[in-house]
Amino acid sequence: MRIDKILIANRGEIACRLIRTARRLGIATVAVYSSADAHARHVDLADEAYCIGPAEAKKSYLNSERILQVARDSGASAIHPGYGFLAENARFAAECAAAGLIFVGPPVQAIEAMGSKSAAKQIMHAAGIPLVPGYHELDQSLQRLQLAAESIGYPLLIKASAGGGGKGMRVVHAAAEFDAALQGAKRESAAAFGDDRVLLEKYIQRPRHVEIQVFADTHNNIVHLFERDCSIQRRHQKVIEEAPAPGLGAETREKMGATAIAAARAIGYVGAGTVEFLLDRDGSFYFMEMNTRLQVEHPVTEMITGQDLVEWQLRVAAGEPLPCQQEELVITGHAIEARLYAEDPLKNFLPSIGPLRHLRLPQESPHVRVDSGVRQGDEVSIHYDPMLAKLIVWDHDRNLAIKRMQQALADFQVSGVTTNIGFLSQVITHRAFAAAELDTSFIEHHGADLFPEPGAASDRILALASLDLLLRRNAEAAATAAISTDPYSPWHRTDGWRLNSDNHHVLNFIDGLHRIAVTVHYRDNHYVLELPGGRLSASGTLDAAGDLSADLDGVRCRSTIVRREEQITVISGGHSHVLLLDDPGLQAGELDGGEGRLTAPMPGKIVAVLVNVGDQVKRGTALVVMEAMKMEHTIMAPLDGIVANLPFRVGDIVDEGVELLGFEPVEETV
Repeated sequence: MRIDKILIANRGEIACRLIRTARRLGIATVAVYSSADAHARHVDLADEAYCIGPAEAKKSYLNSERILQVARDSGASAIHPGYGFLAENARFAAECAAAGLIFVGPPVQAIEAMGSKSAAKQIMHAAGIPLVPGYHELDQSLQRLQLAAESIGYPLLIKASAGGGGKGMRVVHAAAEFDAALQGAKRESAAAFGDDRVLLEKYIQRPRHVEIQVFADTHNNIVHLFERDCSIQRRHQKVIEEAPAPGLGAETREKMGATAIAAARAIGYVGAGTVEFLLDRDGSFYFMEMNTRLQVEHPVTEMITGQDLVEWQLRVAAGEPLPCQQEELVITGHAIEARLYAEDPLKNFLPSIGPLRHLRLPQESPHVRVDSGVRQGDEVSIHYDPMLAKLIVWDHDRNLAIKRMQQALADFQVSGVTTNIGFLSQVITHRAFAAAELDTSFIEHHGADLFPEPGAASDRILALASLDLLLRRNAEAAATAAISTDPYSPWHRTDGWRLNSDNHHVLNFIDGLHRIAVTVHYRDNHYVLELPGGRLSASGTLDAAGDLSADLDGVRCRSTIVRREEQITVISGGHSHVLLLDDPGLQAGELDGGEGRLTAPMPGKIVAVLVNVGDQVKRGTALVVMEAMKMEHTIMAPLDGIVANLPFRVGDIVDEGVELLGFEPVEETV
């Protein structure tokens, strides 16, 4: 078989990553996209792209009938499902085969065998694969489950049989908690997967999550490409992965690899798969599940082996033998991957929705790789996973790789949405992570260190924001003077000149709930700033990219300042801080959507209307509260004004960009 054109039934970073390898191999690519992704990066990268439906995944990326029709229309000979969506859907794999298409994935029977956690464990038990002591039977009656729980002992884990991603999962510490936890797990499992069956397992306290990458072809060859440690998890979902697993001895690695290969053979596996284990502190390991697809974290395996796993997938799908035998595979160096999400770690990692107003990725090199499907200006929507990118680093040993990751995170700049970059930096720099003291409760146990309360803006942040603002005003004034009929008029000057008065100016910032005044004194070639902590001399320049090179009391530093209307985001040293400029010169016409308009920043539901028509409100007054993706967003008055009309009530669903209320700004009285 030969694959000349492949349809990628996915979106985002995995679609872009698949296109990269296909292009290198001379394989034409076909992208599919929803209406929400019409301008997405993967659409532009592919050779062809077809719209398959509206934003809702059920009507687009999960619409197998439409995807198969696009494959026929485009002349694609194969379909790669990526991960998520239809990647582990046995029915879709069967439909591809029936349509004469190559499904770049395992055989249908292998997907079916591993599709149910309970059935998978029964198969593995029969194959002699070590399992966590538990109950995986079909009898789901309350009495049978209670008896099984007593037999296993507490603490135990209730898990959705058909699930993943932490949904339908409960830890039970005592018999008195069991019934309520069981009902909660069943409800959540039914809602998420349409299946309320559960399994019970002994709860291994503080294990490591270690998985083995396996690969098999149609010529009876199976290899493993070593292990990945995926213990750093939030809400039972991985956020940092590394390869090889630190501290794993050669004997344990060999045993786990051999066990993973035996698991793959037990179900007649072909293609890329991952066998996941819980590793106890005594060195014992237990089968958890097998993912019958390429994993999100596959790049760390590629970095330490020098292999392209997508190329392996395509070659195996075309009927070729594996590119390497086991003895040819070796581990070189250490790799770490961090998943960068648009989410708020301080709000239980709730997704953050909105436009990527500023996005700058670290420079790629043999040591740094970025897999991303977004670009500056893209919208993080409610419809899909909020992952922005995967940041992968490699170096000769783990300590050097950690340092690489620290620098790469510091170089990753995002503005417009809240991200987990600061949280990832806290994990990477934590003493326990450096010491490889890893387990699946790492985030829970070190929460006090990993979730510091956001501090007030430092004098350095205030100075950088002030200096950037002053330099930009200088540039604007110089441009205005250049086209003026009187370019030497003193009214074009930006040095704080006043007739018969000291040359100074006051900049007013709002930092959270605090108002901060910075007094600027103008000097011949620099500024003197009066800050909360004292006076500071500041000067600097803006480069062509708009970055600020500053000199603060003789200390040189670089930063990026992103401004949108009155909001100023200071990105410096891997951290970002948001300020509001309380500028009387900001006119009503600069409001979002135009004069007197306050619009919904995203689709959502009105949960509170806090004002009435005719109310006169001050700048910063809360007006309306929206809920989107389980997170509340408060719409506040940008200026003093009067509420002119309220078109929506509590409970109403609103679309992005609609006018939430009429607002008439009024001039402040002295």
